[in-house]
Formats: sequence, structure tokens, C-alpha cells
Amino acid sequence: MIGRAAALIYGVASYLVFFVSFVYTVAFIGNYGVPKSIDVGSESELGPSILINVALLGAFAVQHSVMARPAFKRRWTAVIPASCERSTYVLVSSLLLILILWQWRPITTTIWRVEGVPAAILTAISWIGWLIALTSTWLIDHFELFGLRRARATAFKTPLLYRLVRHPLMLGFLLAFWATPHMTTGHLLFAAMMTGYILVGVRLEERDLVTQFGATYEQYRRRVPMLVPGRLGTK
Repeated sequence: MIGRAAALIYGVASYLVFFVSFVYTVAFIGNYGVPKSIDVGSESELGPSILINVALLGAFAVQHSVMARPAFKRRWTAVIPASCERSTYVLVSSLLLILILWQWRPITTTIWRVEGVPAAILTAISWIGWLIALTSTWLIDHFELFGLRRARATAFKTPLLYRLVRHPLMLGFLLAFWATPHMTTGHLLFAAMMTGYILVGVRLEERDLVTQFGATYEQYRRRVPMLVPGRLGTK
């Protein structure tokens, strides 16, 4: 059995890897002064670039979906200590994200480009998206979500943003990914594939939440929209 101190050190190390990769991702998506970003770097031939980028994003999506499922967690915690399960998920996710940041192939053909006030508005929306995503983690339990505190059985709750949409974290990511004054083919590929993953992922997550919370979550789904504020709740 791994000791509490060792589990805490492992959790903190995993969190630090996540934090660094997350901060770089914000700069990567926005092309904010980093040597390698979604639109900056050595370009390859179009076909290989698409295949590599799709493979990178696909690996990230599969890992996120598989490792988050309760059935996988039950099998996984027979191999590793339960106290390290969430930290391991965070660490593997972060390492795959770093792989994307490292191996991404820019495809810089312009889809749209705006300047002036429209550009400022889109940039602001992107930053609002990152803020919504970060705030959403604190509204539930940031430390538990990222493996610094062991998960506890708690009653179902819907703080603040969770009363507007069921998945504010994912709404924040969607805003951050799509709101850009300069959309390139590579950025569009990234945003489209991540959107597809999010739409599949939230449905898988909701299936688990219905199993966990039953009628309480079903009523929440009927009352609160999934991702678009102001709409009626939907499945």
C-alpha cells in the first residue's frame, strides 16, 4: 500500500504537470508568444499533417473517455492504489496534452480573419471561455477533480454556473477553442475534433451520473440545458 505522504507527493507532482500544460495550452490555442503554437511551427505536407493531428487528438479523446468510466476505474484500482487513481488520470491526460503541444503540425490556410473591434470581441470571448472553464472546476471541487483530494461521496449539487448549463466546464472550452479572430485550417481541425469529443464525452458522463444520482439527475437534465444557456433542458 502506498503511504499517504507518497500519494500526496504524487498528486502534487501530477497537478504541477497539469498546471504547466494547461497554461501553455492557453498560449498555444491563442498564439500568445510561445515558440510552438496551433499556427506557429514547422509545416509538413498537408496529408501527413492531418493524419498526425487527428491521431494526436484521437488518442487524447479516447484516453479521457475510457479512463473516466466507472468500469475502467474499478479494474484500474485493482492495479494501482485508489488514492492515486485520479492523480494518474490527470497525469496521463496532461502527458497526452503535452504530446499534442509538442507534435502538433500547423496547417495555416486561413478560413477567416477579422480585425479591429470584431477581433477584440472574439479574443474576449475566448478569454471568457477559459475563465468559465477554470471557474467551473472551483465550483465543484478543484482539488478533488485534479487528484489532490480523494473523492468523497457527496450529495448532488448545482452551484452557480451549473444552474445555467449542465456542463459549464465544456462550454468554456468550446468558447475558448472557437472564438478566434484568425481561424486556420489546423485550428478548425482542432476545434472540430475537440467539439466532437466533448459532445460524446458529456453524454457518456451523463449516463454515469444518472446511474449515480438517479431521478435527481434526470430532473436536473429536464430543467437545465446541456451546453447552451437559455434553452430547455434536453437529453
